[in-house]
Amino acid sequence: MKNKLTVALALIATLTTICFFSSCKGKTNEEPYVGYLFAYFNGNAPWQEQICFALSADGYNYTPLNNGNPIISSDTIANKQAVRDPHILRGEDGNFYMVVTDMRSSQGWASNDGLVLLRSNNLIDWTHSAIDFPTTWPERFDRDSLTQVWAPQTIYDPEAGKYMLYYAIGEIGQHYITYCSYANEDFTEISMPEVLYDHNANTIDADIVYDNGLYHMFFKTEGQGNGIQKATAKTLRGEWTPEHKYLQQSRKAVEGSAVFKLIDSDEWILMYDCYMNGHYEYCKSTDLTNFTFVCNSANTDIFTPRHGTTIAITYDEAKRLINQWPSEGKTLESIGIVKK
Repeated sequence: MKNKLTVALALIATLTTICFFSSCKGKTNEEPYVGYLFAYFNGNAPWQEQICFALSADGYNYTPLNNGNPIISSDTIANKQAVRDPHILRGEDGNFYMVVTDMRSSQGWASNDGLVLLRSNNLIDWTHSAIDFPTTWPERFDRDSLTQVWAPQTIYDPEAGKYMLYYAIGEIGQHYITYCSYANEDFTEISMPEVLYDHNANTIDADIVYDNGLYHMFFKTEGQGNGIQKATAKTLRGEWTPEHKYLQQSRKAVEGSAVFKLIDSDEWILMYDCYMNGHYEYCKSTDLTNFTFVCNSANTDIFTPRHGTTIAITYDEAKRLINQWPSEGKTLESIGIVKK
């Protein structure tokens, strides 16, 4: 009996030691976030409809990488050889996911029929797959009646165990509706689109975040008092309840809202594109309902961001990005990004 007790105590001690060092190791290796990566495009000309990256230390003031030039050439990834509305996501699996609107606006605002999926494990090298809706689902989408597949975004659905894309679809005779699809494991294909949220009026540019047991979907209303509103749901595919309250702190025309949380803070940032005035506006909130104005973006001749999204990044990720796409006279130190 004594020998058995000794063995049991030794086993418990061993397991406790293993667990302690395992947890300590995990905590030690967990790199803190020190800055922000902004993915965006620059304007309506084909040479501006490209994916660009910028870095920030505070989430408000950004320095474009690659001297403001694209980090990926649209003609290498998109059917239209131009893209808009990049959304970037840090995945649950350690990969990064981007989705963009496959569109050349010079061909008209009703000219795009699809989107592009991109995936990377290092923020530098990206695989891509262009999805043309009429070709992929000819039984559902007719090229003459499908007018828009706009502003795709990605979120992980824990109930489905898959990444869900959501986007606005426009069809002749129908208001814009937010649809969704699930991506395959390789992030190269998506399932047949299904309705995610119908506001019973035109809505575009949905952006979903999760906080305190609720999913919050921000979107732009069109044609009934344009602006940023929100709906909430307990699950991604559950019933969405609209709040019917405008959240932008501006009287300007706005679109392309995106929400992210500040590092080591309980504050959320709502950013949106004041597209008629050539700048972004930033607002903050702790409850995702009541927002206050913070500042406008500081645009330059090489930084005129349009509809994009932001994620927090580590020092090593920031260093990798600026080494790959340097900008003249800029360092992480001059940007304000420092290693913790």
